[in-house]
Amino acid sequence: MKNNKLLLAYYGDDFTGSTDALEFLTLAGVKTVLFLRKPTQKDLDRFPEIQAIGLAGKSRSMSPSEMEIELFPAFENLKSFQPAHFHYKVCSTFDSASHVGNIGKAIEIGSEVFNQKTVLVSPSAPHLGRFCVFGNLFARMGTIGNGEIFRLDRHPSMSKHPVTPALEGDLTIHLAKQTKKSINLVNLTTIEKGSEKVLEKVANNKAEILFFDGFNLEHLKTIGSVFNELASEKTLFSVGSSGIEMALGLDWKDKKVIGNEIAFESAGEVSPILVLSGSCSPVTSSQIEYAMQNGFLEIALESKAVAIQNQAEIIKSTVAQIVDNFNQGKSTILHTSKGSNDSRIAETELFFKSKGFSANEIQKQCSSIYGSVLGQITKEVVKTVKIKRILFAGGDTSSYAASELDILALEMIAPIAPGAPLCKAVSDNEWVNGIEMNFKGGQVGTADYFIKVLKGEKL
Repeated sequence: MKNNKLLLAYYGDDFTGSTDALEFLTLAGVKTVLFLRKPTQKDLDRFPEIQAIGLAGKSRSMSPSEMEIELFPAFENLKSFQPAHFHYKVCSTFDSASHVGNIGKAIEIGSEVFNQKTVLVSPSAPHLGRFCVFGNLFARMGTIGNGEIFRLDRHPSMSKHPVTPALEGDLTIHLAKQTKKSINLVNLTTIEKGSEKVLEKVANNKAEILFFDGFNLEHLKTIGSVFNELASEKTLFSVGSSGIEMALGLDWKDKKVIGNEIAFESAGEVSPILVLSGSCSPVTSSQIEYAMQNGFLEIALESKAVAIQNQAEIIKSTVAQIVDNFNQGKSTILHTSKGSNDSRIAETELFFKSKGFSANEIQKQCSSIYGSVLGQITKEVVKTVKIKRILFAGGDTSSYAASELDILALEMIAPIAPGAPLCKAVSDNEWVNGIEMNFKGGQVGTADYFIKVLKGEKL
């Protein structure tokens, strides 16, 4: 690191994606801390030898106007630490739309804050089964195992995402619907020729947004080399998946900026655990069913929880039920739905429609309200019984749920699944400090995922 600068700072557009980046930096041997609020220098000083920082956000569930209010101060805050790189971390399936989680808006804000004419975008994450080929993104069903690979607009889950359905596989076309900035692509034919040819392409580029294809780890290493070269003079602003952390780490290791990868022991079994699921994904639905067949109990959060007048009673009764389950030694799953066909989804939509909300507004309300209720329930539970491990499932809702818990930061303590590590909460409140937490996106993990988290075992 030059002049003791941070190697990297990043803003995650949801909590699950933020821990994804935390994991790949930590495993690469980069001392990284993920903050859940804008950090001060005093906060950084609590973590000796820190090399990278993240800020877990929730911009993926915000409107463009809300993103401006959120991102300008967040970007300025992280810029003040003068990192070599600043990364706006998005989901590896590029979840976004013009009305919510607008990546184009984030690029416009970052371009202004970092005074950068061309913003570099690298979406590929081959380690997670995400491949960008001639601008088109392909994604494996799930992030681990041998799931079938689909072009994004044909993906059985992502094409039917309740908030940001993938209607276009070509990310240059998808992003063009979110910004007026000009867009170009460095495709595989150039990436294959190595970093020098890629740098020539970048130097000759006139577009304001430049995408990079990527199909394998060698491609990521080339991208990492290019990004590090471009960051030699001033902070480089980039946008993409945790593939950017992987890319930078590969080049840092090659250039001996960092040492060897970090190995972690198994975290060991902790029982019972609490699972909070706001995911509609069929992957998460199968995980709920599997866990129930293996001793977990479930609580279905009623759809009427979205009405404020019902929340106090629902929170009180749900807390009592979870506490009773824990006193009996039973791990518990509290969920808002089990798959996209759950009747509670239609009931919730009908409630908001009766209040005059548009379809776009309904999805945002669902994320924030359900997430907040899940968080409030958790807050009361951990004050009542000793919980050692909590699993949050669902990127949008988990961001709001975790925000209720007064967590300063997270540190990785063990891998579970690629992109979803087990973390330790750092807080000034004794009832949450030290709790182990796992944040997983809806598509992450195999059917036995909840069991693996309970046992502290890596998939």
